[in-house]
Amino acid sequence: MGFMDLLRRANPFKVEMRSSGSGFTAEVMRMREAYISGRTGLGELTGTVSSCISMWQNSLALAKVNGTDVLDPCLLALIGRSLAVRGEFLALIDGEDLVPASDWNTKTYNAKPVAYRLSIPEAGGGRSMTALAGEVVHVRINVDSAAPWLGVSPLRTASLSAGMLHSVEQALSEAYEWMPFGSQVVPMPESPETDNTANASSFRGQRGRVLLRESVVVQAAGGPAPQQDWKPSDLTPNLQGAVPIETLNAARSSILTSYGILPALFDPSTTGQLVREAQRHLVQFTLQPVADLIADEFSDKLGGEVTLDALTGTQAFDTGAAARSFQMLIAGLAAAKDAGIDSKAALAMLDWT
Repeated sequence: MGFMDLLRRANPFKVEMRSSGSGFTAEVMRMREAYISGRTGLGELTGTVSSCISMWQNSLALAKVNGTDVLDPCLLALIGRSLAVRGEFLALIDGEDLVPASDWNTKTYNAKPVAYRLSIPEAGGGRSMTALAGEVVHVRINVDSAAPWLGVSPLRTASLSAGMLHSVEQALSEAYEWMPFGSQVVPMPESPETDNTANASSFRGQRGRVLLRESVVVQAAGGPAPQQDWKPSDLTPNLQGAVPIETLNAARSSILTSYGILPALFDPSTTGQLVREAQRHLVQFTLQPVADLIADEFSDKLGGEVTLDALTGTQAFDTGAAARSFQMLIAGLAAAKDAGIDSKAALAMLDWT
């Protein structure tokens, strides 16, 4: 019988307390998981992924909200970052406020969440609680049919490209840290070791100067030594054969595409028109559908119609072209009125209202 068993016998009604939720143990496990995931190629610490996450969170922070006062720019930016990194966002509805959860477990029925066990982050270590599905907002993107209650990050949908990006950047960083870039080997004449050491140290600090050294012709085994005994040999490795730049650019382009960003946006020769097209592509085909998912979830859980417009806030449209189109539209309506044509019928032919 151990010492702890004796203590439990002495006080059988004492309840043993353990840390849970987002306490010290959970934080250590989370940091360990982040380290392992980074080593396996998620590439979340690369500049390319960081740029994609920033564009997501900042674009959603500019979205125009109607129907609720809960979605302020700070919460929208948090939702955008969580969706870009994790693929889902969950928050507890606490009266008029939303309390974001750092971790959660789900109980499902018919593949739909019915209850959650939440970990609420606090400065002192956090707390755990349970809540029904109607008491939380749970936004998910890239949902898989095998687990429809889980969201998937765009980075995890392109794990091979993320692994390539992480591996190439890590290999290049280690190459520039450990490989002998700029190092040279200079053959020395046959002299005592002390003379060679002094001769080698004399090259330090002589940058840009003319160094004059007297060479010696050494004969061994009856043959003359080569006269080019002072020609240096470069030790800088040749990385062009491994095409690291092309591989890195291809991996970056693949990651940008997975986040809905045109790779040409980060090209050095990008023009202003292409920047506007890239903005429209990102917002119209990626962020606006995500904004609709956020609005539907909040409309369902808050009991009112909520709309989220990501196009107006980011100005992801060609203002000059819109002005010209509006001018032509007014001229066309005026011409239709003079010709006695119903303007509403003319607009209906173009599927406009």
